[in-house]
Amino acid sequence: MDKDNSKTNSNQSAISFIQSISTGKVVLAYIVPAIVVYFIMLLYTIPQVSAYAQGIAIFDLLPSGYSFEYAIKLLDALGSEGREVYLYRQLPLDFIYPGLFAISCCLLLSWIFLKTQKTNSKIFYLCSIPIAAGLFDYFENVLIINILTSYPNVSEFAVSFASVITITKSTLTMIFFLILIIGVLLNLKKKRGRTT
Repeated sequence: MDKDNSKTNSNQSAISFIQSISTGKVVLAYIVPAIVVYFIMLLYTIPQVSAYAQGIAIFDLLPSGYSFEYAIKLLDALGSEGREVYLYRQLPLDFIYPGLFAISCCLLLSWIFLKTQKTNSKIFYLCSIPIAAGLFDYFENVLIINILTSYPNVSEFAVSFASVITITKSTLTMIFFLILIIGVLLNLKKKRGRTT
């Protein structure tokens, strides 16, 4: 019982802390760098890797996962140069982005919820979803590094596990965006109610 109370108090403290720093300026301070890094990857490093992949989508662009056969086909197509570009250009940026995404999106949800919900509302637990998505993005990156560096002796289990992690990350990210849309709509509805 004491453990349950301690866990509840710890969760409440974390939520209270998130709420206390969820201001427009703080959200902006984290979300702008996240967007910048995302677009550098999208417009620069991912196209660089994709250029070696001969039209085969890279792991980062496969939200529904990938098979062992697909992974080997991609790794073969990339060649040694493509695998190095993936390993030393794309992935370093992809170790910066998940943290920025997790923090900025967690604070963004909290900031939006604070406009329509009471501070003790259970809805604030949803702020943990982008944090979970960020953590799974890190797990995915570690597994992709393992796959790239172990080539040509790639483990089928490693690829299957990486695929599951990729699907989980993508699902959590999609859930976050759905919650964000709902949060924005609730906020707009409340504002409209005030003006009528």
